[in-house]
Amino acid sequence: MKYQRIKGTIDILPSETGKWIYLEEIIRNVMARFNYKEIRVPIFEPIELFARDASESTYVVNKEMYTFTDMGGRSVALRPEGTPSVVRAFIEESLGNKAPLTKVFYIGPMFRHEKPQKGRQRQFHQFGAEALGSADPRIDAEIIAISVQVLKDCGIDQFEVALNSVATPSVRAKHREKLLEFVRPLASQFPEVDREKIDRNPLRLFDSKLELTRQLLQGAPLLEQFYDDEVRRDFDIVKETLTRLGIPYASDPRLVRGLDYYTRTAFEIRSSLLGAQDSLSGGGRYDLLVEELGGDPTPAVGFAAGMERTLIVMEAVGKSDYSEKPLDIFIIAESAAERTQALLLTKQLRDSGKTVDLDYLGRSQKAQMKEASRQNARFVLFAFADDIPGGRFQCKNLSTGEQQKLPIDEITSLIA
Repeated sequence: MKYQRIKGTIDILPSETGKWIYLEEIIRNVMARFNYKEIRVPIFEPIELFARDASESTYVVNKEMYTFTDMGGRSVALRPEGTPSVVRAFIEESLGNKAPLTKVFYIGPMFRHEKPQKGRQRQFHQFGAEALGSADPRIDAEIIAISVQVLKDCGIDQFEVALNSVATPSVRAKHREKLLEFVRPLASQFPEVDREKIDRNPLRLFDSKLELTRQLLQGAPLLEQFYDDEVRRDFDIVKETLTRLGIPYASDPRLVRGLDYYTRTAFEIRSSLLGAQDSLSGGGRYDLLVEELGGDPTPAVGFAAGMERTLIVMEAVGKSDYSEKPLDIFIIAESAAERTQALLLTKQLRDSGKTVDLDYLGRSQKAQMKEASRQNARFVLFAFADDIPGGRFQCKNLSTGEQQKLPIDEITSLIA
């Protein structure tokens, strides 16, 4: 039987992992500059953590989640997103009691059974940041600044920040009433995929990518028309802070996030380099989620970004700083005695921190030289039998062609 990977998954091969490591290093560097600490949460969780009620977001998640019953009879889900797991850990580990403000980030795979598309497989990868404990709108701007800084450090400048406030439940209730009055007479005209949103969460109609839905919503009441003074004040502070930080943005009154737990600030960073599915990252404030998951009322804000999509845009702008680090040295040996000596030299060089490889296929010296070149080695060391007694070996710089006969400690210094 010939096995193949499951649809919606990919193999990240050794030739590709360098750019993933490079992106991860950028993310960790930015998070450290903003003083966010890494958190690593389980890949699978109780299904109830993600499917809590009959809301629109839960409906979507239920359709897309990978679920199973474990040997203990528990209903389990592979995580479709990171925020609920972080909040669960925040509550379970009493992080709010250990610090008044918890600032964390994560990197890892997520799982959704949706149609595979450019930059989004069924197993995909996200990084994100969460700040739990502050209601200050300025930290909303900080979360956006983190997302922007990662993109800038990736060499990406072709993007836009779309910003909105999805207000509070009480404001949304007033808007919902008027929105339903507008859309219900038109319900039969909406595409089926959007028609079912009308009774569950009509606000999500604004998130539709379908042109017909967008046309039908022309003239629909917008949420911003129902803002109260507090919502408007907080939104103004976010915008003012972004301006002070030098982060351009565009207000988008039709922007809604795909998860219902967001309140007040919502944002999305988009890049035309991705095509129609142009979202690079997004997030917002979720002040009600901690309490909803069993914790004390706690204000919180965060974002998540797709790593595959970020890498696609990095490729599009020609960001190639992630070229693989060359091998320091390749040791060439042919006879049994030379191969034994090569192993000893390999250990000495690796112990000194050098990256080293040698031939295990019994190839000729010419073939080994070709292999050293294929592996982009900086130097080759010849473990010739005649040189073993004196402890001085020929070392060749493959860039310059210069060759010297040196003891191993001097070879180590030369490579450094």
